[in-house]
Amino acid sequence: MSDDETPPLRNLVVFLSHASPDSLAAWLPIAARRLAGVLTFVDMASRNDAREDGRGAFELPCFERATAMSLNLGFLSLALPPSGVFARLTDLSLDDLQLHGPCGIGEAVSSPRCPSLRRLAVVNAQGLGKFAIHSESLLEIELKKSCGLQQLTIVAPALKQLTVFYCFCHGSNPSQPFGEMAYLDLLGTTFFLVYGPDGYAHNRDCVRLLRHFEVVRTLSLVLAYMLEDVEDLGEPHYLMEDMTRLPYVTFLTLLLIANGHSFGASSFHVLRMCTSIRKLMLICTSCLDLEAETACASGCFCDQPPNWKTEELVLNRLQEVEISYLAGTEHDFALVKRLFSWATALKTMTISFHRSITKSMDKEFCQRILGFSKPDICVKFYVYHCFWKKVLYVPED
Repeated sequence: MSDDETPPLRNLVVFLSHASPDSLAAWLPIAARRLAGVLTFVDMASRNDAREDGRGAFELPCFERATAMSLNLGFLSLALPPSGVFARLTDLSLDDLQLHGPCGIGEAVSSPRCPSLRRLAVVNAQGLGKFAIHSESLLEIELKKSCGLQQLTIVAPALKQLTVFYCFCHGSNPSQPFGEMAYLDLLGTTFFLVYGPDGYAHNRDCVRLLRHFEVVRTLSLVLAYMLEDVEDLGEPHYLMEDMTRLPYVTFLTLLLIANGHSFGASSFHVLRMCTSIRKLMLICTSCLDLEAETACASGCFCDQPPNWKTEELVLNRLQEVEISYLAGTEHDFALVKRLFSWATALKTMTISFHRSITKSMDKEFCQRILGFSKPDICVKFYVYHCFWKKVLYVPED
C-alpha cells in the first residue's frame, strides 16, 4: 500500500530507552510521511547514560503535516533537517538533547520553514550557540537550562511570552533585536543572587536581559539568598544595586529563595522600580528542609541596607497582593506590615501560610497580620491541614 493510500496517523506516542540513531532512522521517515497530528517521543536515558553509550547523531526528518511535536531525546545528538517545511506545526517542544549539524535551531523554526509555529520550548539543550529566530507567528518562547547560549536574537512581532532561564554562558550577549517585540506579555528570568561576590557574572546576564524591555505585562523574578555558599569568599556584597532599572510592569511575581533570611531590603529595591504594578505575588521558598527553616540570627547582614524599614514608598496602583508559603518569621511580619503602608489603594491581600505552621499558630499569626490592615481591605488566610490540603482559615471571632 502506498503512503497516499495509508490512513494518516493522528497521534503517535513513543517511549524508548537508549535508542540508537540507526533504530530511529528505520522508522522516523515513515512516521514523518504518515503523521498528520501529534508526535510525542520520550527516550528515558539520562545524561550520564548518553555519555556512556557514546550514541551518535540522528537527523530529524521533516514532518510536513504534524501539528505538535514533543521530543524528549535522552541527550541524543539531533541534527535538524536542512530542508523542508513544517507547514502545520504549531507547538514544538525539545528537551534533553545535543544539537548537531549545520542547520541551527533558529533557522529550522523561523517563519520560512515553520510558518504556523505559535509555541516553542527548548529545555536542557546543549549546543545552542548563537540562536537567531525570525518568526511572524510565534506567541510563546521558553528557553530553560540550555547553558552555552552565546547570543540570542529574536524578531517576533507577535510574541507575548518569553521565558529565559539559566541559558547564557558568561560573557554572552543577548542581541539588540529583542526590541522588535511589539508587546511582551510575560518575561521570566533565572535567579538573581542578592548577596555574593562583587561582579557576579550570573547577575550581569540577568540584568542584561531585563535591560532590553521597556514594557512587560507580567514580570517574574527570582531573588536568591545563598549566603552559606559565599561565606568562604569573605564578606558578601549586597548585589541588588546592580539592578538599576526594570520594565514598566503591571503584574509582578517575586520568587524568594530566602532560606530564613530577611528579604525586605531586596523586595523594597525591586518594588520602588515597579510602582506601576496592580498585582503583586510573593512566593516564599527555601532550599532547606520544610520543618527546619527558622529566621537567621540577630545582626545578620541580610537585613542591610535598612532603609526599607523607614523610607517611604507609594504603590498607589497596587490593588491585590498574594503571598504564598509565609513561614511567620519576624522578617516576614516586618515586610507584610510595610506592604500595607506602601499599597495605598490595596483592596485584597491573600496569605497562604507555610505547611509547617501548626494549627495552634494560625490564630496568633492571623491576628497579628490583621493588626496591620485597614478595615476596608479584604484579608484572606489559607492554612494547610494534613500537610497537603490547603483550606480557607476563618477566625473564630
